[in-house]
Amino acid sequence: MRIQLKKIFLLSIIYILLGCNHTKEQKITINKVEGSPSYNNSKISLVEQTNLENNFNFSFELEEYELGIQTEKEFEYQLANSEKGQHIHFILNNEPYSAHYEKTFSKKIDNGNNIILAFLSRSHHESVKNKNAYVLTQISDQPEDLSSEFLFYSRPKGTYKGKDTEKVLLDFYLVNTEISKNGNKVRATINDTVFLIDEWVPYYIEGLKNGENKIKLELLDSDGNLMDIPFNPSIKTVFIEK
Repeated sequence: MRIQLKKIFLLSIIYILLGCNHTKEQKITINKVEGSPSYNNSKISLVEQTNLENNFNFSFELEEYELGIQTEKEFEYQLANSEKGQHIHFILNNEPYSAHYEKTFSKKIDNGNNIILAFLSRSHHESVKNKNAYVLTQISDQPEDLSSEFLFYSRPKGTYKGKDTEKVLLDFYLVNTEISKNGNKVRATINDTVFLIDEWVPYYIEGLKNGENKIKLELLDSDGNLMDIPFNPSIKTVFIEK
């Protein structure tokens, strides 16, 4: 009887320890990505936008930014990276972006109200955050006020595998607004873990679980209220394959 009780006790301890380790593995954290080139003087401009049966041709001009090269960086850890190099993130109505490695490209855009954000992206998909690094435009039957505040979701996106699952880029784009300790903020809910972000910088996420992960981004006013603006909140699903 004593031997059986001892076995049960030992098994209970093992299960508790395994449970603790599992909980530890699933803890989600975010930290700043530091060590990327700033590109403070880089610029993107929309030169031409033409339509042929809802197939729109976009032509951009870039200054002090080169597409198709690998971004030099100082951080040592790995973030998912495009082998094709630096590119333009093109976001239609806050849907997942498409990546473009040339200054001119075509997109199929349906009739209706369409808001478009295009911005410069490093090869590891981190956005360039300066006042000239983006273009905001629209193709709409009922135009929106583009002077409004906007929060666009950028990363993470899609499926991450292997070493790319260890640190996953969290990045978003702010237009016509700033965030700060005493001002607007971004609330990021990653699965059930909530982070209040008051600095517009890139972050990396650690601790995402295997399988499906949900990420919600919300732009809040200085009183903590959800702002009544387009695309707020943004909810996306990404997948982890360890």
